[in-house]
Amino acid sequence: MSRYVEANCKLCRREGTKLFLKGSRCLTEKCAVEKRAYAPGQHGQASGRRRKASQYSRQLREKQKVKRIYGLTEQQFRNTFKRVVGEPGRTGENLLIALESRLDNVVYRMGLASSRKAARQLVRHRHVEVNGRPVDVPSYQLRPGDEIRITQASRELDVIAASLELASKGQPVSWVSVDRGAMSGKIVERPTRDVIPIAAEEQLIVELYSK
Repeated sequence: MSRYVEANCKLCRREGTKLFLKGSRCLTEKCAVEKRAYAPGQHGQASGRRRKASQYSRQLREKQKVKRIYGLTEQQFRNTFKRVVGEPGRTGENLLIALESRLDNVVYRMGLASSRKAARQLVRHRHVEVNGRPVDVPSYQLRPGDEIRITQASRELDVIAASLELASKGQPVSWVSVDRGAMSGKIVERPTRDVIPIAAEEQLIVELYSK
């Protein structure tokens, strides 16, 4: 699978906003997008002086922003979109709900990892159980009633303890009940758009993929 190996802050600068790719560290560190509010590269500063962006450009940038927030490849993102197209309700909202319901994202939301990237690593290394069984697929879709916990053998990991310490200062998401002492949680309900803290115009993504 392809992997992005350059500086995460370049992605924030390209999209012109904080993507919180470093997770909790983005709350305490001054982001590069605040220091250099223009796209990276030799033509970055010139790009800010161009004429108004086209509708296609706005759609593309919105898709790239959401894709990068959740750390997906283009194929993974497109496959997720195709899967939710036939579901009842608004396609854009269903897309964000599906992304939020990924195992790696829920591990991050629970505070067990400092970022989604770190959460994917925990999942792939089989440090996470779902309903009592180890799951090593970051894209695993969680449903109401599913229980997530760190495996018994992995509860002494320093990275998890450090992440929980940072998470204790934040506000947990309402649709997941978390027991930080037991390093576990449970999906209480299916997330809705109003509780997903992502500043995105998801309808633009729908318009882009509908062409």
